[in-house]
Amino acid sequence: MNPSPTIPPGRLTLVRHGESVWNRQNRFTGWIDVSLSGHGVREAAQAGLLLQNEHFDVAFTSSLLRAQDTLYEILKYNRQCDTYMRVHEHESEWYEHFAPTDEDLRELKIYLSSKLNERYYGDLQGQNKYAVRHRFGAEQVHLWRRSYEVPPPNGESLKMTGERVVPYFLDHIAPRLRQGQSVLVSAHGNSLRALVMHIERMTPGEVIDFEIPTGTPYIYLLDPELRVLDKQVLHPTSPEGQQVGTRKAG
Repeated sequence: MNPSPTIPPGRLTLVRHGESVWNRQNRFTGWIDVSLSGHGVREAAQAGLLLQNEHFDVAFTSSLLRAQDTLYEILKYNRQCDTYMRVHEHESEWYEHFAPTDEDLRELKIYLSSKLNERYYGDLQGQNKYAVRHRFGAEQVHLWRRSYEVPPPNGESLKMTGERVVPYFLDHIAPRLRQGQSVLVSAHGNSLRALVMHIERMTPGEVIDFEIPTGTPYIYLLDPELRVLDKQVLHPTSPEGQQVGTRKAG
C-alpha cells in the first residue's frame, strides 16, 4: 500500500496596496474608492518583480480599486500567470455554474470581497489628518488610529475590522492553505494588520505598533493548523523613479 502523499505547507503572500492618491494627500481613506498614485503604481510594480517567479493557485482582494489595481499590476509581471478570472463576492454563481475545461482550470481565480476592505473610518473619511489632529488633539487621533478597540466616530476599530476579516479568512482562505496551496492576498493596512494579528497570534498590545508598508510582500509558510513555519518580508530595493522592469509580453 502506497503511503499518502505529504501535503506541503500552505504559502500565504500578503501585499498591502501601493500608495493611493489620498495616502499622498494625507487624508483618511477607509472605504472611499480612490486610485493608486503614480508612486503607488511603481510600488505595485516593484512587488510584482519581487514575486515574478511565484506560482499562485488563487488570489483574493478587496472590493476597493487600489487593492485590485495593485494585484493586477503584480500579475502583469508574474511569469506563472497568463490569464485570470474575477469572481465577485455575491455573484459567484454567475461564474462557477459551468463544468470547467482544462483551459479554464489554468486561469487564476481572483475572489473579490468587501470583507477584506480597509477599516471604515466613519466621520473621518476624506478629512486631512493634520486638520483632524488640530481639531481633536493628537492624542485622541492616535487613539483612533492605533488602538485595538477604540473606533473613530461612526467607524470601525481594528477589533471590529478583524471581526469580518478573520472569519472570511477562516472560511475561504484557510482551507486552501491547509491543502498546501499558494495564496496571494492584496488588501489594506488595517485589514492585513487584523489578519497578521490572527496568524501570528499577536496580543492587542503587540499589534498597536505593527505596520505593513505599502507594496511590501509578506510571505508565510503555514502548517495544517495554520501555525507559522516561516516568515519572509521582501523589501523593495529600486529607488524612486527608476525603471523597475519589463512586463510580460502582450
